[in-house]
Amino acid sequence: MTSTAAGYRAGLRLRVLPALGRLPVRRITAGIVDRTNDGWERTHSPSTIKNTIAALTRVLDEAVRDELITRNPMRDRASRRSHPKTHIQHANPVPGPADVERIAKACATVHQSYSDHILLSAFLAARSSEVAGLVVGDVDWANMVVSIERQCFPGAGGLSIKPPKGGRKRRVPIIEPLENVLRRLTMQRARDEPLLRGPRSGVITSAALRDVTGWNELVASLGLPGLRRHDLRHADATWFANAGVPIHVVSDILGHASVERTRAYLHTDDTALRNAAARMNQRLREDAMST
Repeated sequence: MTSTAAGYRAGLRLRVLPALGRLPVRRITAGIVDRTNDGWERTHSPSTIKNTIAALTRVLDEAVRDELITRNPMRDRASRRSHPKTHIQHANPVPGPADVERIAKACATVHQSYSDHILLSAFLAARSSEVAGLVVGDVDWANMVVSIERQCFPGAGGLSIKPPKGGRKRRVPIIEPLENVLRRLTMQRARDEPLLRGPRSGVITSAALRDVTGWNELVASLGLPGLRRHDLRHADATWFANAGVPIHVVSDILGHASVERTRAYLHTDDTALRNAAARMNQRLREDAMST
């Protein structure tokens, strides 16, 4: 059981079987999958397509093991061809801390736990399953850090608890916008209690948060159309980077195995450029005075 199992099952049931289920496994080729994927791209998000392709790849791996086919065509696919865009794509701006607090305030009108979930996700750079996996004892007030040691997610057999993605435990510093929330969630509570649960004492998943808050409409109304829940994790990494925190430290906060992976998460603004210009100007003034 993994946190992606539900997405894989949905991909098989809603997309793979309707599109390819009529074909014998031996007749599924890389070209057929590419043409099918062209249709999916018109109506589904990249993450939905990724889950669908991943599920199909695993099914065909089993077909290879069962000697129904000699090679998995998904492993032999050529690079995905690019589709011309009818308009220029602009990246959505990364929300700032004030934007996140506005989102949290709007979610609080549904229930306080959803507001807390937003703040924990953003200011700890945590995935939804990692927020669900936090317990009171993970908050270390002596060192002002939160330990992210597990993820918790619902599955067909009940709740599953496992290490964070990549198996990397990490410690995230507590910054001021989150301090009052953590104080309220940990005050006079046992160390082994879950830090946060939903209004019915259940785990808050990203999908549940989307549905109960009307996420897409909510963020659009706040001037942040297209913002995803996972973008909150990207945002925190970007805030640290823009504040001048070294990238290897940002990488540790995110739990990445390499700084190259971290670079893909960052959507830095012009802060670093302005700081670089200020340092360079200062250096030029110093050089001029010394000559």
